[in-house]
Amino acid sequence: MLKPLDLLVLLKLSLENGERPPYLRLANELYIYPSEVYASIKRARASHLVHSLEQGDRLNRSGLLEFLLHGVRYVFPAETGSPTRGVPTSYAASPLNQAIVDSGDLPPVWPYAEGKVRGYSFKPLHKHVPQAALADARLYELLALVDALRDGRARERELAGKELKRRLEVPANAQSKF
Repeated sequence: MLKPLDLLVLLKLSLENGERPPYLRLANELYIYPSEVYASIKRARASHLVHSLEQGDRLNRSGLLEFLLHGVRYVFPAETGSPTRGVPTSYAASPLNQAIVDSGDLPPVWPYAEGKVRGYSFKPLHKHVPQAALADARLYELLALVDALRDGRARERELAGKELKRRLEVPANAQSKF
């Protein structure tokens, strides 16, 4: 039922601290159509990753985290390919690139004509991920962590999981909808 684009929208929503932003704003920031944002949130509601309440939508952060930690690598497995130019992801991007020593191998990159790093092709969740990530550093880090879960070795997945947990968990006393 979920599509890879839905994960992009949910990760963007996880960065919000109040009301769900308008579809048009989300669409512009993710380089997609407002109708795609609407359909993604509708599928997320059906999957119980967004709860629809009288006061507005609320992201199910614990459900999203559980899906990322235990299901994303099976539902949206990594597709890698030949060397290309692009934007670093997974262990080659922040924050994991500070904890993992570069082995000298080609890093994983999202293919992108304006990318500055040569690496092996790592298909992003959506074709506009490189643009959206370069426009929002916090979203970029979340997407890179998710890619580490999708294709990383055990240590990379463990580090990515801890970092995602820290970023997505909501303190017990928090009142935020997103």
